[in-house]
Amino acid sequence: MHQTARNKAAFNRLHEAQSSGDLELFCKAVDEVVAPDVLIRTPLPVDATGAEALKQVGAILFRAFPDLHVEVEDVIAERDKLVFRNTVTGTHRGAYMGVPPTGKSITYKEIMIVRFVDGRIAETWGLVDVLAQMKQLGLIRT
Repeated sequence: MHQTARNKAAFNRLHEAQSSGDLELFCKAVDEVVAPDVLIRTPLPVDATGAEALKQVGAILFRAFPDLHVEVEDVIAERDKLVFRNTVTGTHRGAYMGVPPTGKSITYKEIMIVRFVDGRIAETWGLVDVLAQMKQLGLIRT
C-alpha cells in the first residue's frame, strides 16, 4: 500500500474510534495507530505525554460530551504528513473545564497536522477553537 493511502487509513481508523463515543475502542485505536512516544506539539490539559496523553484527553471529552462527533471537512495528504480540518459537536453532559454539565450543544472547529513514521502517528500539531467552546459553555461573555 502506498504511504499516503496507508496514512489515510490509519487516520480513518482513529477518526472512526473518536466519533464512536466508546473510550475503550478509542484507546485501542490509539494503541494501533499512534506511536507510544508521539510528540504532541499542542498544549493539553493533562500531565501525561505521548499516546497516554491522547487517551486522557479522549476520556475527558467522552465524559463531558458523550455524543461527541467529529466531522472531517478536509483531508490533505503529502508524503509523511496529513492535515485535517474538523467540525466537532457534542452535548455538554459532564464536567468540562471546571464547568458542571449544562446540557448545551456545542460546535467548534479544529485543524490538525500529523506526521507519520512507519505507518504510525509520530508527531502532532493542532489548533482547537477553545474560545468557541468557552463562549458556548458560558465561561466568556461576548
